[in-house]
Amino acid sequence: MPNKKVLVIDDERIVIDSITKILKEERIDVEATLSGRQGLETALKKDYDLVLTDLRMPDIGGMRVLRDLKRVKPNLPVVMITGYATVPSAVQAMKLGAAEILEKPFSPDGLVAVVHKAMKSHPPETAEDPGVIHREEILRMLERAATDQNLVYDLMHCGADALSDYELTNAEKLAILTADIEWIEKHVGELSAVQRKWLEARRNSEIW
Repeated sequence: MPNKKVLVIDDERIVIDSITKILKEERIDVEATLSGRQGLETALKKDYDLVLTDLRMPDIGGMRVLRDLKRVKPNLPVVMITGYATVPSAVQAMKLGAAEILEKPFSPDGLVAVVHKAMKSHPPETAEDPGVIHREEILRMLERAATDQNLVYDLMHCGADALSDYELTNAEKLAILTADIEWIEKHVGELSAVQRKWLEARRNSEIW
């Protein structure tokens, strides 16, 4: 039986080296990249059993990696690597499809446990139907966000929890929370200036 394959995406070499050493001792093949963008491109092109990605990186962060991977490979488990300050955001990522959280600093046993749990807990039947688009719900939410400052605050600080009143898929929530205007317009049509207001404000605020 071939070894499991894992991709690690983190901008800290010490984190990559540590994870690689620990997982190789578990007979898990490890590839790694120091760039979020390069890591995403690699994960989309090649086959892996698991991706571990840091939540915050200089080019693109873990939420973007999660968003784009889940669109193409919905059954690929993604683990969020997070420091103490970003644990709440990592919890939000789990609500949007991440398999597990790996909090730094981690122990060898802790890493191994998270990796094995993530690989076992993501059977194919958990994937959402990518063809489901809730056009009216998306537009209703965006129009409300243009004038409701309480909702804007919750979107910035509570992530997925702020969207609990709306019937949206994880893919739709990730598109909204990461301000993916292009994806949204592709699926719901051209947005008005009012409907774009929250998304444009989000693009100017690095919150994840």
